[in-house]
Amino acid sequence: MPVLIPLFNMRILMATLLIIKTGSARKRVDPQQGDFEHWFARGLAGAGLTVTVCDVTAGQQLPDYLGVAGALVTGSPAMVTERAPWSEAARLWLAHAAGEGMPLLGICYGHQLLADALGGEVGFHPEGREIGSRLLQSLAPAAQDPLFAAMPGEFMANLSHKQSVLVLPPGAVHLVTGDFEPHQVFRWGEQCWGCQFHPEFDGNITRSYVDSLADDMAAEGLNVAALRAQVQDTPEAAGILSRFATLVADKAKPR
Repeated sequence: MPVLIPLFNMRILMATLLIIKTGSARKRVDPQQGDFEHWFARGLAGAGLTVTVCDVTAGQQLPDYLGVAGALVTGSPAMVTERAPWSEAARLWLAHAAGEGMPLLGICYGHQLLADALGGEVGFHPEGREIGSRLLQSLAPAAQDPLFAAMPGEFMANLSHKQSVLVLPPGAVHLVTGDFEPHQVFRWGEQCWGCQFHPEFDGNITRSYVDSLADDMAAEGLNVAALRAQVQDTPEAAGILSRFATLVADKAKPR
């Protein structure tokens, strides 16, 4: 696993992948699993990157773009439409980074924040919460995409969200869809991706989320037991993290 280095304790190195932390795991998730950044670090291992974490919810300032080879934006219990000051600052940083061609990968909240930064529309899904393991479908453009070309036509992924990208950003390429959530993955430009599903969630983490949200889910009319029983590990979805890390590492190599 890459060593996670707090941003304020390090000099930014050229082969740095920045994890922009926009929240923390729910309290009932097994503490031995760590927090969001640890789940992502497991998936990013092996590419030879220095991985550093900037917790914007704790007031840490995002670094200068120089020396950051790529950035990943985590999920969050917050909502993009709340327009928290830390979220708005991150949105502006991401808009500039995307315009400069930095490799970016936004997950769940990060997916929505990227879409918002690039001119899309974010809001509550009209049919409510999506949670658990779902079957998703790759669209035709995914066959030529650096992260998703290796994915099968259908694959399982783990999810937990209430807000969605309602309208994709202008110029975005739609890569993955689902029966409940159509805008599962988009790419903007050459190497900026938004991904609604959670590649960092294994079956245990997803079950912990279902358990921690069981009362809310029941009040919303969801069948908690059935959704929990369907949860599984989703290795194909998880594979996009290692491919993103490799892409960032290749970009960081001296030319």
